[in-house]
Amino acid sequence: MSKPSIVDVIKSVLSAVLGVQSEKNRQKDFTQGSLPMYLIAGLIFTIIFVSVIVALVRMVVG
Repeated sequence: MSKPSIVDVIKSVLSAVLGVQSEKNRQKDFTQGSLPMYLIAGLIFTIIFVSVIVALVRMVVG
């Protein structure tokens, strides 16, 4: 079994955010993936998501 690629980690994080990740993929993430990689990907996604929401609100309000 190989470690997940960056693309696999991004897909996994996005699937988890949307709540559509399968149990099979979740198990694979926990057994093959590294925690720091998923934490960093989740943190980057969160920063991008919040930045987009803030930009949209500023655009609408101001």
